[in-house]
Amino acid sequence: MHNPRIIVALDFSSAEDALRLAEKLEPRFCRLKVGKELFTAAGPNLVEKLMLKGFDIFLDLKFHDIPNTVANACKVAANLGVWMINVHALGGRKMLLAAREAIAQGSTKLIAVTLLTSMDENDLADIGLQGNPEQIVVRLARLTKDCALDGVVCSALEAANLRHQIGEDFCLVTPGIRPLNDRADDQKRITTPRQAIQKGSNYLVIGRPITQANDPLLMCQQLNSEISELIL
Repeated sequence: MHNPRIIVALDFSSAEDALRLAEKLEPRFCRLKVGKELFTAAGPNLVEKLMLKGFDIFLDLKFHDIPNTVANACKVAANLGVWMINVHALGGRKMLLAAREAIAQGSTKLIAVTLLTSMDENDLADIGLQGNPEQIVVRLARLTKDCALDGVVCSALEAANLRHQIGEDFCLVTPGIRPLNDRADDQKRITTPRQAIQKGSNYLVIGRPITQANDPLLMCQQLNSEISELIL
């Protein structure tokens, strides 16, 4: 599989745990996501070790700061050689443009987080964002597209609308993915892998259903089989 659509979230607090799981997986079936917890614990050294095993890495640090700081952070992250990095769309146009200028297009993919999948309408009202999540996500995704970023992180529940509104040439990365009959855990906006691909998602971020499986590679293969006929 030359372009695996599954990104396994390495939600661990130690390099040892992450490397142990990576040994059970294969780069042809998945990419790996290194987020804040793991990167804080293990740093760039772990990212390099995972890449040496052949994995594409999504460095999920959600940069959100003044434009110059974000631009410099993006440059350093891209220099690691990772496949994808992200920033927060709520950082605004100047920040998004600075991030885009820091990374050559066609190298490391640069995407933006719209809204965290843990947030519902009540959470948005608490921080002064009016409207439902879908409306806000479209607004932030349009801004991201305007700034020439490669795509956004979004809930699969918004993916079909984004695909319709923004077009095919825009990458949609979807967390909150759970196989059928799996627990929702702490995410309120979730969907199955097959539903997410049907709605227009390009890449699916999947954590516990794979990382806590008795056989993570088998689970990864099963999920790939579930979506393979949809992405031929």
